[in-house]
Amino acid sequence: MQYKKLGSTGLDVSTICLGTMAFGRWIDEKASLSILDSAMEQGINFIDTANYYGKGQDTEIPYGTGESEEIIGRALKGRRDRVVLATKVGIRMGSGKNESGLSRAHIMKEVEKSLNRLQTDYIDLYQVHLFDHTTPLEETLRTLDDLVRSGKVRYIGCSNYAAWQIMKSHGISERMNLEKYASVQPQYNLLSREIEQELLPFCESEGVGVMVYSPLGRGMLSGKYYIAGDVPAESRAAKGERLIQNYFTPRNFELVREYREMAERNEVSLSQFALSWVLNQPAVTSAIVGASKVHHVTDAVKISDWRWTEDMLEEVNRLK
Repeated sequence: MQYKKLGSTGLDVSTICLGTMAFGRWIDEKASLSILDSAMEQGINFIDTANYYGKGQDTEIPYGTGESEEIIGRALKGRRDRVVLATKVGIRMGSGKNESGLSRAHIMKEVEKSLNRLQTDYIDLYQVHLFDHTTPLEETLRTLDDLVRSGKVRYIGCSNYAAWQIMKSHGISERMNLEKYASVQPQYNLLSREIEQELLPFCESEGVGVMVYSPLGRGMLSGKYYIAGDVPAESRAAKGERLIQNYFTPRNFELVREYREMAERNEVSLSQFALSWVLNQPAVTSAIVGASKVHHVTDAVKISDWRWTEDMLEEVNRLK
């Protein structure tokens, strides 16, 4: 397992980050614990979750219910100090008027709930889940700074932010002497490379860590999907997940065929090929592997040290 500093901080994180959106949503606590145990045994010290993750996403309840955090909290008893624990705030957590967003009121309430569910007195990386156009950045950043100064949070990060949004936030933090976002969490994979235009160059320039989610394109790069309309019965696409279905375009199916051929020539699976490509991008700190089976973790770890040649990277770029 390889490790990198999280942005400009002194914090060492594994280049594979365990994503736990499936915990309490698609898999039960026993399966979740097996995955977490396997990840830690193999050197993964970085765990990402969110207050929103849990079964509430798959029911008629239109807000998060926190099961993922609860499962992680119970699982980490006696070994909390062995991991860098990241969670998020911002998506709706109740039906009331102030149950979402990045206001001081919502963040202060939700951080306490997350700490209780995670059974810890500090969060290593507290991330805002998405940009809030209705709350002044100054209010959000001052609140996050207070949490760092109080010791409840050690570092702050953002998710789904554009480069200009981080830059504006950093400017406010600089002017007001507040904590800066140490990392950003964007989508990035062989089929979604938009962040190469502005976000990745910005992060390299400004020392912002990059935690990539969906490195396998919501499963499109897992090897399950070959042609449109032909999906495995138990797959997320078969269950109607819209985000994976958005990848079902003729161009993407053609790219998947090309990438599969490249993976076979290198004697790795398509998912390993796609993940290792992400890890070989210099600006990427860590790739979040959203595991629902133990082999998702072990397969990722096996490929985490593979260093690509310039010829391989150029071959992929020619298909872009």
